[in-house]
Amino acid sequence: MTPTLVFYSQFDSFEEWRDLLAPLLPHVRICQEQDVEDPDHVLYALAWKPPQGFFARYRNLQLLVNLGAGVDSLVGRDDLPSIPITRVSDPDMGRMMASYILFAVLRYARDIPAFERAQRERRWHYVHPRLPASIRVGVLGLGELGAYAAAELVRQGFDVRGWSRSAKQLDGVTCSSGLDALDSFIAGSDILVVMLPLTPETRGLLNAERLALLPAGSCFINASRGAVVDQHALTEALASGLIAEATLDVFDREPLPPEDPLWALDNVLITPHLASVAIPGSAAKQIADNIMRLERGETVLHQVDPARGY
Repeated sequence: MTPTLVFYSQFDSFEEWRDLLAPLLPHVRICQEQDVEDPDHVLYALAWKPPQGFFARYRNLQLLVNLGAGVDSLVGRDDLPSIPITRVSDPDMGRMMASYILFAVLRYARDIPAFERAQRERRWHYVHPRLPASIRVGVLGLGELGAYAAAELVRQGFDVRGWSRSAKQLDGVTCSSGLDALDSFIAGSDILVVMLPLTPETRGLLNAERLALLPAGSCFINASRGAVVDQHALTEALASGLIAEATLDVFDREPLPPEDPLWALDNVLITPHLASVAIPGSAAKQIADNIMRLERGETVLHQVDPARGY
């Protein structure tokens, strides 16, 4: 039997992943769902947000590689057998996310939106630059990507605070943990960066009451999952000026519908869920290594628990 790896993603190039994985896994047939010759030969899946029922016909599936960091689309499925699920843990993904967060924070720290508005009005407008150390940047979620972003912000000289569910220690970051510390953490953030995974505990965590804790004139950045935030409450806070500016890469519905009021707010920058993506050139070897570990009877690396969300 020739083992088969089935690929599914509406956002990633099958040809690119296949061409990089094939030399590393010469004994494995790599194909898309429509080209699977025998479902019983499918031992591995490389997928991002597969539709419900996708896994049902692959009775011998042994490993699922999630093409990204978030595994919320795999929670509560009835078609997924109890097999190891791994995520792509790629330094290039960390750098990509950190660069997006750094761009968004610096844009607010240097008051760039004010200059953009002034330019549209052909108005010379001066705002005196602030010292980074005077700006409190709160990173909500200190997992692999959140910690990487926080370290980049520390290097830029910001007053970086971090919050996580369990206690963490990061150089240069004032860390807090647990729900009891969450409200004071939010209230002490001039720029709040959301980096939490979507889990049953984090869904809707940033509701209207918690958003109202942000200081006047604060800025909001979300590059994790839209459903962590009450999007209606966020929209109202931005429309009223309670929150001054926002950079949003994720939403409770994606693509963001054209009629959504967020599109019309000139204090919101919208990007289409691209803050960090899996890079085939740097991640293919890690994926192939995990498949070979499984074939040798070894424990796979970067395993995740969908119920926990990470």
